[in-house]
Amino acid sequence: MIKAISLISGGLDSTLATKVIMDQGVEVIAANFISPFCRCDHKVGCRHEAKFVSDELKIPLKMVNIAKDFLDVLKSPKHGYGSNMNPCIDCRILMLKKAKELMDELGASFLITGEVLGQRPMSQRRDAMRRIEKDAGVLGLVLRPLSAKLLEPTIPEEKGWVDRQKLLSISGRGRRPQMKMAEDYHIKDYPCPAGGCLLTDPAFSKRIKDLIGHNELTMDDVKLLNHGRHFRIADSAKLIVGRNEHDNEMLRGLRKEGDIFLTPTEEEPGASALGRGEGFDDTQARLLAAKLVSRYFDCKCAIAKIVVLYKGKEEVVEVAPFSEEETRKYLV
Repeated sequence: MIKAISLISGGLDSTLATKVIMDQGVEVIAANFISPFCRCDHKVGCRHEAKFVSDELKIPLKMVNIAKDFLDVLKSPKHGYGSNMNPCIDCRILMLKKAKELMDELGASFLITGEVLGQRPMSQRRDAMRRIEKDAGVLGLVLRPLSAKLLEPTIPEEKGWVDRQKLLSISGRGRRPQMKMAEDYHIKDYPCPAGGCLLTDPAFSKRIKDLIGHNELTMDDVKLLNHGRHFRIADSAKLIVGRNEHDNEMLRGLRKEGDIFLTPTEEEPGASALGRGEGFDDTQARLLAAKLVSRYFDCKCAIAKIVVLYKGKEEVVEVAPFSEEETRKYLV
């Protein structure tokens, strides 16, 4: 039996593309690529959605962590960024390269994706799709069942592994054809129908650009990006201030050796903050951090008390909280 690897995001399109090929008697193995920048509608995340889909389709799932490789791509993408910090073409090339490795390892013959011609302006144009395949070393091996009749025949079609006549000709950004297919397949609770990438978000992209600009793009620093308000207080010092109790606890849990942690005294509830970078060796930087975090204390006092934890020592400092205008100067 012919075997294929399907790139499963957890969204509707990749689910439908997989089902179309399975209906032709092809053995399919799902592959999900773990990135730190996936944004799903469901809080549990894309990897859990992919598991949900593979379970529903009764096919095996391979999880592939591309986080480290992706950070290298993100720093300097060969094909540039989209409207924000999204290196869509280079990201797709990386995924297909990893999928090709998996295809060779498992003895599969081709790849399946849920891409729809014209759905995304950067990576799902006809010319971009071909360039991506070529650079990934999989030219002709990527079958896009939802748009196949609008594209050149692929190797699996030419070799008769799949019937081209049973493939589709969907294009554009509308989703009505996919919704109708989901109804026909009795797929009702399809997850992550409008997921995407955090790198397309302008505010998130600004934070990424700040990390790259200060040579701080590491997995440890990326983990902080979804929490709190971010402030650049020196070239080598950054402060993240929690927005709520959840942020405060997450920041506390993400502390590393050498980080500074600021929290209110028991009598003054409010935001906590995590500071990272060599700049906090300077006492003035620590006081500046205290002035910033105290801006978000519940008590709007003229003088605030802050507990500062740094290099195994704990001290209580008293500072005048910054005004909103002063705070804005440091906001990333």
